[in-house]
Amino acid sequence: MATVAGVTVEPGHWIGGERTGSDATFASVSPIDERPVAEIARGGAAEVDAAVAAARRAFPAWAGTSRDERARLLHAIADGVEKRIEELAQVETADNGALIRSHRRGVMPRVAHNFRFFADRLLNLGHEDFETRGHTNHVSWDPAGVAALITPWNAPLMLATWKIAPALAAGNTVVLKPAEWTPLTASLLADITAEAGLPDGVFNVVQGYGAEVGGPLTAHPDVNRISFTGSVPTARTIAAAAAPHLTPLSLELGGKSPLVVFADADLDLAVDLAVEQYDNAGQVCLAATRLLVESSVADEFTARFVAKASKIRQGDPREEATDIGPQIHRRHLERVDGFVQRAKEAGARALIGGGPNEELGGLYYRPTLFTDAQEGAEILTEEVFGPVLTLQTFDTEEQAVAMANGTRFGLAATLATGDPERARRVTERLVAGTVWVNCFFVRDLKAPFGGSRQSGVGREGGDWSFDFYCDLKNTVTAPWAR
Repeated sequence: MATVAGVTVEPGHWIGGERTGSDATFASVSPIDERPVAEIARGGAAEVDAAVAAARRAFPAWAGTSRDERARLLHAIADGVEKRIEELAQVETADNGALIRSHRRGVMPRVAHNFRFFADRLLNLGHEDFETRGHTNHVSWDPAGVAALITPWNAPLMLATWKIAPALAAGNTVVLKPAEWTPLTASLLADITAEAGLPDGVFNVVQGYGAEVGGPLTAHPDVNRISFTGSVPTARTIAAAAAPHLTPLSLELGGKSPLVVFADADLDLAVDLAVEQYDNAGQVCLAATRLLVESSVADEFTARFVAKASKIRQGDPREEATDIGPQIHRRHLERVDGFVQRAKEAGARALIGGGPNEELGGLYYRPTLFTDAQEGAEILTEEVFGPVLTLQTFDTEEQAVAMANGTRFGLAATLATGDPERARRVTERLVAGTVWVNCFFVRDLKAPFGGSRQSGVGREGGDWSFDFYCDLKNTVTAPWAR
């Protein structure tokens, strides 16, 4: 047993409805002070085999469970989450360093909503029958089998349940591999599913490192679906592992998204949107880290941005007054700082930030804004995944679109403009899975979510999730003889 922020957390895997250990363990380290908070069972191929086997055994009964009963159990899980919001918030803040106020007010309520939404969507899932030369076509969604879900560390439980909820609703059984830097709330979720009455083996959790758990899981012949959120290099490894079995993949990968600010925009709004990109210490895949500002308002925009960004309160994420916390891990902070130092060496100029926060020490990195980066520079093209933004200027709409589309990514884009016709023209030409106009991070679970280019493969959300986690079947019936 481990006690984290006053909450008891089981360190073992959750396989077939039981807690199991491993010969080895690894430390879960809090980014707040870089101190270990728990020793976690470190899985490998044996634990993966056991979890997949448990999921395979549980699959026929779960797939045959009625939609009403599946939905009832998902709502029961949501009830359990809501009863433990404070515990989940405290543990996840300790584990990944994100703001306690965000976990309490937004993230953990969204976890419960993920289960409720897909439970309700399941009950309304359907397609009207249609006729072909007197024959009736009927579309159905058949559960696919065992779903392997591999999730990231920046919003561990919310992004995990974004996959878990539709996979379970669809009638699949699940093996979850949480990020090794943030395994704790996945363990708590296993307890919640058991308390809700989810049958043994329907939901399983194997903890450990990517190569040791993710490798055998994604290559497993008894896995029928793989959903992964993370980096492009890891996605390539997963795709190669899945290829021999042609296991269908859903990949939500990185981004280098633009925020395009036109001269006709509300500049106060545009500045607010830009500063918001530092949320979660910049550890957000959707963040619009490239600020593209029309030249005629660039000076005013920059002055307002610097003034507002200078008021960001960085510090202990357990304090309600804190705006951004630490980076997730020492290794990640060094990666972020490597991008920043190389950008400086290449001639970019930091208007604010430009290094770790020496006053706080530890893993706290100062919000940074670069200008004067050369076209094609690494800082303009590669995902940093930290509190680092760049600012470039443009003179024409054509140039703005070309700059916005000028990376290998295509996850999201944000526009600030006062002209509805311009918004329509520009959004039609942007390569992005999600485009926000005069807003940011407004997400409805009914909408498709995913990336273009190297930002991902496929879409999840709403019925698109069921399309991925199911085998769609069309049954064609001839007219019955009278």
